[in-house]
Amino acid sequence: MKNFLDNDFLLDSECSKKLFHEFAEDMPICDYHCHLSPKEIYENKPYANISDIWLSGDHYKWRAMRSCGVEEKYCTGDASPKEKFEKFAYTLQYCIGNPLYHWAHIELQRYFNIDTPLNAKTADDIFERANKAMAENDFRPQSLIMRSNVKVVCTTDDPVDDLKYHKLLKNVEGFDCKVLPSFRPDKAVNILAPDFADYIKKLSDVSGVEIKTVSDVKTALCKRADYFNEVGCKVSDQAFDYVPFETAGDDELDEIFEKALNGHSLSVCEADKYRTAVMLCLGEKYHSLGWAMEIHIGAMRNNNSKMFAALGADTGFDSVGDAEIAKNLSRFLDALNSRDALPKTILFNLNDKDNTVLATMLGNFQSSDAQSKIQFGPAWWFLDTMDGMTAQMKSLANLGVLGKFVGMETDSRSFTSYGRHEYFRRIMCSLIGDWIEDGWYAYDEEIVKEIIQGICFNNAINYFNF
Repeated sequence: MKNFLDNDFLLDSECSKKLFHEFAEDMPICDYHCHLSPKEIYENKPYANISDIWLSGDHYKWRAMRSCGVEEKYCTGDASPKEKFEKFAYTLQYCIGNPLYHWAHIELQRYFNIDTPLNAKTADDIFERANKAMAENDFRPQSLIMRSNVKVVCTTDDPVDDLKYHKLLKNVEGFDCKVLPSFRPDKAVNILAPDFADYIKKLSDVSGVEIKTVSDVKTALCKRADYFNEVGCKVSDQAFDYVPFETAGDDELDEIFEKALNGHSLSVCEADKYRTAVMLCLGEKYHSLGWAMEIHIGAMRNNNSKMFAALGADTGFDSVGDAEIAKNLSRFLDALNSRDALPKTILFNLNDKDNTVLATMLGNFQSSDAQSKIQFGPAWWFLDTMDGMTAQMKSLANLGVLGKFVGMETDSRSFTSYGRHEYFRRIMCSLIGDWIEDGWYAYDEEIVKEIIQGICFNNAINYFNF
């Protein structure tokens, strides 16, 4: 029996151990997609206890706790921090095979210097030891980012955001990390949302564009993209349950838009015509700015209407959708490519049935504009598991060029979640190391080192022009 989470955790072959410990382990982190708060990073306030860091806003943990019958007050409610931690510890002991179990223990080891397994029996002791470590060391956001060797953080920001804290963070002495905005236009694109008309008014006010037509929406969004670009943005991010693609003329688009502003219901086809027009405009804009366009596909959100009414979005009631994505995605990318306006693009799927779809879609639109201009994004959210990451990398290796992969992003709201990069790197080194060990790939140390360190960090830095 191997020791739990020892120095060679997940690394079975001698080659895998060499790749991780010599090439990957000490590489910096480029977190090109996350949900950290730039306000929290700038204000840099200390946390009161481990529950504040671990359990506040973490829907991964809440979902697991609910599956163990834990009452909601211990997840999102008013139970004490210690009570919440105890309930999570109770839950964790049953999470055999769940990456939560590995993530939590990697974080305990790396940030709190605690190697005791967390369960109901050890919860109170670990709660006290972790809080003691926090009292004796600097656990503020900026320190946690720097201790994690993170060089770039791209937050997720609405086009109407003033980016105040991104600007302020540029002048913080001793903080060796770029905190850059990402342009997330979902609220302007989602014409079926009940608050769409209110959002368009806000976009009008912030952009200084009087919005009466779809052309005005495009103008306003492009102005905001220019503003984001001035503050250092190099990434956009769009989320779809499926990629829309329905074309329409300007007059029809304006009729659809007017209906939405006046509170009239729209068909899905009408909504897709609007979304397609706006996204094609934005794709061209991203290309002109030299940005990368991230497209996250496949989340089915807010399934539990009762809990959505009580708690709102992003509280653990989303799941994987099963829409067909290939045809519309191809038409969307082709429309931009035909205009010589296809930006660098990263495609993320949330349903692993689409691994082969995305891995083969890449090759349709590669060009000399950038190495692996169209990327298959890392395993994301529900696929952010050992099996999910392995399957994504195998699909990319089988059908594309794994050596130019931009690698892991955190997609997290937690400042200690950078242990997920270590988890990914161990899995990646195990996979590639086993291929080399089995004689599937010729070992040239210089080339293999370049590949490993590229996937860890260098490829992303070059791809995004950070």
